[in-house]
Amino acid sequence: MVGLEHYLLLSAVLFSIGLYGVLAKRNAIAILLCIEIMLNAVNIALVGFSRYITPTELTGQVFALFIIVVAAAETAIGLAIIITIYRSRGSIDATKIDLMKW
Repeated sequence: MVGLEHYLLLSAVLFSIGLYGVLAKRNAIAILLCIEIMLNAVNIALVGFSRYITPTELTGQVFALFIIVVAAAETAIGLAIIITIYRSRGSIDATKIDLMKW
């Protein structure tokens, strides 16, 4: 039987993979993908807690739906920013993006 611990373990592993990707990658698109993995890990944890703590209410699923909507908006805006940076700089290397410097 799959318990809450299994969902939390899966969530922790996915979050750790996403965090490593955000910290180690230099490509901006890969960083966005790793942020999406981290958000999906949070969704798994929310739905798991909702299922095992309050099985009659759908609070975890509703929060997960909000996170999915925010993730879609974040992806659209992030990709637009990355495309703009690529057009002006010719590279999407995160270490070379210094637009806020004087």
